[in-house]
Amino acid sequence: MKNKIYIYILKKGPDIMKAYGKKTWLIPDTYLDSISKNPNVSHEAICVINTSDTDAEIKLTLFFEDRDPRTDFSSFCAAGRTHHIRMDKLRNANGEPIPRDTPYAVLVESNTPIVVQYSRLDTSAAEMALMTTIAYAVEE
Repeated sequence: MKNKIYIYILKKGPDIMKAYGKKTWLIPDTYLDSISKNPNVSHEAICVINTSDTDAEIKLTLFFEDRDPRTDFSSFCAAGRTHHIRMDKLRNANGEPIPRDTPYAVLVESNTPIVVQYSRLDTSAAEMALMTTIAYAVEE
């Protein structure tokens, strides 16, 4: 019996691909460490998959323990694509980064359903630690 290979092509248009996920997600434990004890830089990523035929415009609201929320960060994930939003590289419209060495939480809001995963690479010790989790999907 021969193996069959199936190739699926995602095309833009109605009813081509189902939009999986939710429009609102929460990530309560985020932290960008400024210390790296090996060549890899400590960083976080908000990993997004957009299975819909609509580009995802993503708004990020950051919540802190000791200051007001920041609503000036955003990102984008094209239809039928993934995007790894590197939080250490993300800048707002004024070119400002997310503060390091500061605990914060993130509210992720999209105009179309997406699935969100959060990952952190901690290199503050010589031994690296990688943590990943699916974000909390908010029912609408």
